[in-house]
Amino acid sequence: MHPAPSVIVFTTLSGLGFGLLFWLGFGLPDVSGWVAFVFFAIAFGLAVGGLLASTFHLGHPERAIKAFSQWRSSWLSREGVAAVGALVTMGIYAAALIFLDVKLAPLGWIGALLSLATVYATSMIYAQLKTVPRWKTSLTPALLVSISLAGGALLAGQVTFAMILLPIAAVIQVIWWVRGDGALSESGTDMASATGLGNIGQVRAFEPPHTGTNYLLREFAFQVGRKHSMKLRAIALGLGFILPLLLLFVPFGHVLAFLAILLHLIGIAASRWLFFAEAEHVVGLYYGKR
Repeated sequence: MHPAPSVIVFTTLSGLGFGLLFWLGFGLPDVSGWVAFVFFAIAFGLAVGGLLASTFHLGHPERAIKAFSQWRSSWLSREGVAAVGALVTMGIYAAALIFLDVKLAPLGWIGALLSLATVYATSMIYAQLKTVPRWKTSLTPALLVSISLAGGALLAGQVTFAMILLPIAAVIQVIWWVRGDGALSESGTDMASATGLGNIGQVRAFEPPHTGTNYLLREFAFQVGRKHSMKLRAIALGLGFILPLLLLFVPFGHVLAFLAILLHLIGIAASRWLFFAEAEHVVGLYYGKR
C-alpha cells in the first residue's frame, strides 16, 4: 500500500494524543490549573492535529461530515463518532479541572474509555480488510492500542506503566511483523483462486494488463525492498520502544523525558510507514506483485 504522509501523521499523532487523554481521564498525572492546561493542550493538539491530517487523504475533504452517518456499518464512521465524543467529554472535564479546580472523575473515566475506543475503531478500519491479509488479524487492534497506551503513559510521565507497556507493545509489534510476512501466502489467495482457473493447471499472467502505471499500482502495489524493510524495522524497534525504555531506568528529568518521547515518536512514525508500505493488497497479484 502507498504510505501516504497524511495517514502516517494521522495514525502516529492521534494515537499518542488519545493515549495521553486516556491517562489524563483517570487522573494520571494528578494535575490542576495551568499544569493541567499544558497536559491537555498537548493531548488535544496531537489528537486533533492527527485527525485534521487524515482529511488530506480524502478526495473530497468537504464531505468528511457525511462519514458520521454510517456508524452502524462503518468503522471509519465509528472512529469519527468516538473521536468527537472523546474530545467533547474530555474538553468539559479539562475545563472544570483547569478553571474551576473541580475534578469530575466519572466524566474523565468516560472520556478515557472513549479515547481508547477511538484508537480501537481506527485499528479496525484496517483489521477488517480481507483484501490486505497482513492487516486482517486481531493483532492489528492489539498493536495500535498497546502503542497508544504506552506512548500516552510516556507523555503523562507514568514511568511505571510505561516500563510495563513499552515491552508489551514491542513484543506485539515483532509478532505482528513475523505473522504478517507470511499472511498473503497463507491467505490462500492467488491468481488461480481469483480467476477461478486453478482447476485446469498453473495460472500465470501472459502479459501485464498494461505497460504504464495507474491508480491501482500507485495506491495498492507499493513495494519496499526487504533490506530496507529490515533496517526500518530495527529503527522502529530501537527508537520506538527499546531506547525510551532504557531511558526510563535513568534518573528521570525533563530533558530525558523529552528525549524519550521524541525517540518514541520517530520510531512509531517508522513503524507506521512500514504498516502501510509492507501491506500487500491482493489486487497486486494481477500485476505480478507479491
